[in-house]
Amino acid sequence: MPNIASAKKRVRTTAKRTAINHSRKTRIRSFVREVEEAIAAGDAGAAQAALKAAEPEIMRGVTKGVLHKNTGSRKVARLSKRVAKLSK
Repeated sequence: MPNIASAKKRVRTTAKRTAINHSRKTRIRSFVREVEEAIAAGDAGAAQAALKAAEPEIMRGVTKGVLHKNTGSRKVARLSKRVAKLSK
């Protein structure tokens, strides 16, 4: 356990940030899961709508530092490719 005041504050701050980052990451996963489920069901319209909702959420995760920039771009690109393939 930290004894110094600044170290105590750092523990509190870290715990708070960890909780926020965890919820953001969970939210991103939920949006991606919706797209995955629509693709699995073969519903092109629902997949397109879910992707439209998931893309800004993924990029918000990049902006907030939860995901790396390239990771976010890769996820969006792969989902877009699968949705486009489904639409054909």
